[in-house]
Amino acid sequence: MTLTPKFAHVVFQTSQPDAMREWYCALLGAHVVYEGHGLTFITFDDEHHRIALAHIPDLERKSARTALVNHVAYTFDSLDDLLDRYLELREKGIEPWKPVQHGVTTSLYYEDPDGNHVEMQVDNFATADEATAYMRGPEYDADPIGVRYRPELMVEARRAGVPAAELQTRAWALKTSPELPHPMAD
Repeated sequence: MTLTPKFAHVVFQTSQPDAMREWYCALLGAHVVYEGHGLTFITFDDEHHRIALAHIPDLERKSARTALVNHVAYTFDSLDDLLDRYLELREKGIEPWKPVQHGVTTSLYYEDPDGNHVEMQVDNFATADEATAYMRGPEYDADPIGVRYRPELMVEARRAGVPAAELQTRAWALKTSPELPHPMAD
């Protein structure tokens, strides 16, 4: 029998632990479990910690040749949950730098104080099989990245009663924000 691991935590080495702690607590609705000796442990669920911040002055910094993490992703149960978090964060001055409708997910990318990228997302399909079928289809094959969208327009549409399933498509993103550049343009 093959055991499937689950996400445990990510550790960021940082020179600005206070800003990072406040940002991740705001982003994830998290709280500090422990802080001391150059370490901060943060969680947002029943796990003892999901994010650790290491602020150890003698710890060697990453070199320019070190491979980097592109982003860490967190998923929500529904589009409404994702949009509610978007609105909460916007009120705190935290704006996504790149909203992307991947087709398989509706995503908001944020940048933490150290420049690390965090994806907040919702799956656009009810099952993994449906998502896999979409990823093997022509729309995804033509552009696996997707298109940008305006989250504020998505919030307005949901408030107006537009079904989430309609908003969680590339077609809606293209219809409402055709002037936005491709996500890979910058």
